[in-house]
Amino acid sequence: MRSDVIKKGIERAGQRALLHAVGVSSSDMQKPFIGIVNSYNEIVPGHMHLDIIAKAVKEGVRAAGGVPFEVGTIAICDGITMNHAGMKYSLPSRELIADSAEVVVEAHAFDALVFIPNCDKIIPGMLMAAVRLNLPAIFISGGPMLTGHITVDGKTRDIDLISVFEAVGKVAGKKMTEAELSEMEELACPGCGSCAGMFTANTMNCLMEAMGIALPGNGTIPAADARRVHLARKAGEQIMTLLAKNIRPRDIINQQSLENAFVVDMALGGSTNTVLHLPAIASEAGIKFPLKRINEISKKTPYLSKLSPAGENHIQDLDRAGGIPAVMKEVKDLLNLDLMTVTGKTIGKNIANAKVMDREVIRTRAKAHSQTGGLAILYGNIAPDGAAVKAGAVPAAMLKFTGKARVFNSEEEVTPAIMQGKIKAGDVVVIRYEGPKGGPGMREMLTPTSLLGGMGLIDSVALITDGRFSGGSRGACIGHISPEAASRGPIAALKDGDVIDIDIPNCKINVELTDKEIAARMAKVAKFEPRIKTGYLSRYIEKVGSASNGAIFEN
Repeated sequence: MRSDVIKKGIERAGQRALLHAVGVSSSDMQKPFIGIVNSYNEIVPGHMHLDIIAKAVKEGVRAAGGVPFEVGTIAICDGITMNHAGMKYSLPSRELIADSAEVVVEAHAFDALVFIPNCDKIIPGMLMAAVRLNLPAIFISGGPMLTGHITVDGKTRDIDLISVFEAVGKVAGKKMTEAELSEMEELACPGCGSCAGMFTANTMNCLMEAMGIALPGNGTIPAADARRVHLARKAGEQIMTLLAKNIRPRDIINQQSLENAFVVDMALGGSTNTVLHLPAIASEAGIKFPLKRINEISKKTPYLSKLSPAGENHIQDLDRAGGIPAVMKEVKDLLNLDLMTVTGKTIGKNIANAKVMDREVIRTRAKAHSQTGGLAILYGNIAPDGAAVKAGAVPAAMLKFTGKARVFNSEEEVTPAIMQGKIKAGDVVVIRYEGPKGGPGMREMLTPTSLLGGMGLIDSVALITDGRFSGGSRGACIGHISPEAASRGPIAALKDGDVIDIDIPNCKINVELTDKEIAARMAKVAKFEPRIKTGYLSRYIEKVGSASNGAIFEN
């Protein structure tokens, strides 16, 4: 066993003494040591119950003959960090999570690993660590939050976190009172779990099922459901099987399983942040996954399940309708079915008995919301290296749109402009210097997009940025514009009044300027000066690469 280096031989007496101190018995020394990499904390709603998940995992490990050791990583709540300097740390935390998991696992020579994430950057950070370490591993997430409920004029409706963000725009637009907003904020998030819609956290949790690195049910069983604890115990038991069979993450996560993930992503209309995270995971696994491949997958994949923020249903409804196995069965001809998974069975066998229980939640292909997927990568003279849009959450009237630019150099600049009514129908809001280097940290623009939605401008205003968007954003929101302004991308040349053409069906985004005009403007753009000079973010600026490559560290 790998762990023998800390527990076998006379020369390891000191290590054994320390292991006895943490409760390891002499008989335990003969068993595999299993690392439980947990991101539990008390500030993130999606993670505040992961101590319960970890307890169940450890019970499963012990029942199957292993010795579990729980260790921790950091976790950040994107919702709490939204629209202030804290959001600069969200995406950069992904690299810290991967590195910290690597460090603690390598230092303590675990034989196999169970990863317990739940929210936005924690999932990809742990996945990056898993493929980097390539020890037998399984993932068990904390599960989605249930929706809140609010009653207005005798009618009760489901609400979630995005309902609150959009309500701020309604208050600013005099369509809602502050008292009504206060009531909503107390009801929208009723307890533990990742926020209830098809936002980044739940998208990634669902895609782990599609890749085969998590057990069926991982993406959709609610956090408050007893089945989530049962699944956690099963994951603890199953890691011992994976160890015995020597099934490792790189046996599961490969070019074909990443394609499976994107097929499911398109069928669900998932978060644009997958365009950052899956390529980053691919890079750790030594796989090249060009952005153009995403459009190829989108063109052949129907959009079957429209969940919040694009639709009215939530993850709990998807679970009730059959979950990810049911979605995968609907598009099985587009999937690589012979791939190994952590169940010890292939994808095909995992979904063989899946059934769709609600055709309003998971549609047939004949009645799909669209015959192409819910994400698209756009190219043009504004974004030579690509930009990402959640096409499934764009109103039909905005799929092709031409408008005049309103240019802002930070999120802080644009927010008061929207709230003060300075953005009008027909505008294209441009937020630049918010990319991986420029932000730094490529902040999510959920506040601006939610304000536009709440103020009734979602059908008449587009927003483009070299930053990124929350999975909860809806509307003509085009992010990840690459190269970013800080790397002298053409977005840095835009001025107020420039005419911008957006054509999502044909994957194009352009400004009505010639190459010569853009070059002349770029010659006058000042050299980028980082906003932060000290601490982790200053080092992040030096190392981080383009969003088009997953915003990974580059040498």
